[in-house]
Amino acid sequence: MKTLKAVSAAGLGAVLLLGSAGCDSLGSSTGTSSGSGSGTGAGRGGPAGKPGSALAAVDGLTVKGRAPKTGYERAEFGRAWADTDDNRCGTRDDILKRDLQDVKFTDGRCKVASGVLADDPYTGGRIEYRRGASKVDIDHLVALSDAWQKGAQQWKPGKRLAFANDPLNLLAAQSSANRRKGDGDTATWLPPNKGYRCAYVASQVAVKKKYGLWVTAAERDAMRKVLNGCPQQRLPAGGNPTEAQVGKR
Repeated sequence: MKTLKAVSAAGLGAVLLLGSAGCDSLGSSTGTSSGSGSGTGAGRGGPAGKPGSALAAVDGLTVKGRAPKTGYERAEFGRAWADTDDNRCGTRDDILKRDLQDVKFTDGRCKVASGVLADDPYTGGRIEYRRGASKVDIDHLVALSDAWQKGAQQWKPGKRLAFANDPLNLLAAQSSANRRKGDGDTATWLPPNKGYRCAYVASQVAVKKKYGLWVTAAERDAMRKVLNGCPQQRLPAGGNPTEAQVGKR
């Protein structure tokens, strides 16, 4: 089972460890889903999602058509890798510290010089990270462009900045797989590593729920299809607040 390294409270906050397709038991989870959907997993021939599961949360997401991409630019989400959690390290380095093993720094605490992505979530491979010459990207699980077309156009700048730097929405992954994904959602792209798909989709559900983004009907159905195979997959939680101070460095 793949887990991510713990995140310090002073840095990234409490980000829930992601599971694999084996799917953790929900145990005594008290999480609940909300909102109205157009049917449960069970109603579509799959198992019902239990409270606190990603499958249950899918039905709380708003379903709408994709809005035009008009006006989208990366700059609409603020300065890339801003220090929104005030730990004096950029977000990219925060995620590298969290997801890599055998980390070494150029400055003692922030800038990651090298490390190992021992179990790449998207491919299952092992990747050596070297600063400036790496095959490791930091992926937005819910792509910025996808968010723009599903609600983020209407957000204030502080919310977009928070979204782009929220550890709940970020993951170190093989660069070539990440670039093949592009701005795809669950309906158009899934990790080649099938053992990670439950955790991947659960994370997308969690991010969209946290920020109030909608999904298309095809995306919702694709989410259900994956999560029907792991109905006890927990809905991740945590990350940073949904508002950040614009102008952060």
